[in-house]
Amino acid sequence: MSEKEIRTTDFKNMFMKNIRNYSMFIMLAIIMLVFAPLTNWVNFNARNFTNIFFQYSYVLILAVGMVQCIIILGIDLSVGSVCAFIGAISAMIYNTGVGLTVTVIASMAIGVGIGAFQGIWIAYAKIPAFIVTLAGMMLFRGLTYIITKVSPIALKDTGYSYLSTGTVDEVLGLKPLVETDSLRLYPASLVIGAILVAIFIISEIVSRRKKIANDFEVSSTSVFAAKLIATSALVIGLAERFAEYRGLPIVVLVVGITVFVFYFILNNTVLGRYIYAVGGNARSAKLSGINSEMITFIVFCFMGMLTGLAAVISTGYMNTALPQAGANFEMDAIAACYIGGVSASGGIGSVVGVIVGGLVMSAINNGMSLMNLGTHYQYVVKAAILLLAVFYDVYTRRKTGLG
Repeated sequence: MSEKEIRTTDFKNMFMKNIRNYSMFIMLAIIMLVFAPLTNWVNFNARNFTNIFFQYSYVLILAVGMVQCIIILGIDLSVGSVCAFIGAISAMIYNTGVGLTVTVIASMAIGVGIGAFQGIWIAYAKIPAFIVTLAGMMLFRGLTYIITKVSPIALKDTGYSYLSTGTVDEVLGLKPLVETDSLRLYPASLVIGAILVAIFIISEIVSRRKKIANDFEVSSTSVFAAKLIATSALVIGLAERFAEYRGLPIVVLVVGITVFVFYFILNNTVLGRYIYAVGGNARSAKLSGINSEMITFIVFCFMGMLTGLAAVISTGYMNTALPQAGANFEMDAIAACYIGGVSASGGIGSVVGVIVGGLVMSAINNGMSLMNLGTHYQYVVKAAILLLAVFYDVYTRRKTGLG
């Protein structure tokens, strides 16, 4: 093989590897561009970007928990019903006058309790997660109807909804940096966006230098630079969209903190390594001294905690606790995980990937809503995109030797 052929092969391998790593980002961009002319570019305006996070942030939070369940070869079909149940209880708690902070903490604690209850059956009684959480789906839906008496629970004031539909700029009383007849820019998202870009660039450069010093393989300088530029542009662009309409949504801050915490847990802690080990090969993990039952129990406790948080956010968005709330929440979260590159065989998946998968689902839902497509058509479109996304993921894995 000639030197030219070797270079061509290396370039092709590098291209396929990077396409595989960023395929979901590419899909998200394509979906947004496809819907743009179909919605008269409404899907790109500042108000719509903010509304996407207001409406679908619960999917992102649930997906962060669901990815851990799927990594260990589990599943949680009960999250929709649990969201409705905790949402109803949280509304009752808030109406006593204890405030939003106490309500959120109590809701997450209840979620941990529910996760622990289901985790015990799954981890120690060895009942499949599918069966346990399917029973949980019916159990907590029934309990929701019982405690609400099949009637909505109204919230005493709008304070509950601050977490779901409020913005940092409004809560802090920040004035726009720029204010004209055609443009208004609030500062919080721009400042935080700039800080995040600086942290990202510095951390990536430091990480790259460490890999080079330890003789690890790194991408070419051009690919690395393209990654820095593309990611920075994405963050700044999103920050500008938020700044132009009401400022930084509080729920974006909540999602960001959630992603950071669980990204750190999965990638930088012993617990995270154990979660991947149990999902990759539970028997080998057990033989190597890992308490796989405890890991499974902890994962379902995490799932319950995040479900409690998602319950408060979804209830706050509706500004009332509905007994029928949470319908298909579990399907959206599971779809976000598989679109985001989680492997059905366990042991593979990332928090960042499922967040992008959740944004893909949100962009699809939002685009079809803006087009006023009927619900029946929306189901067909989402099913087709889910199948195509997973097929593309499997195909690129095979091409790069990862599958």
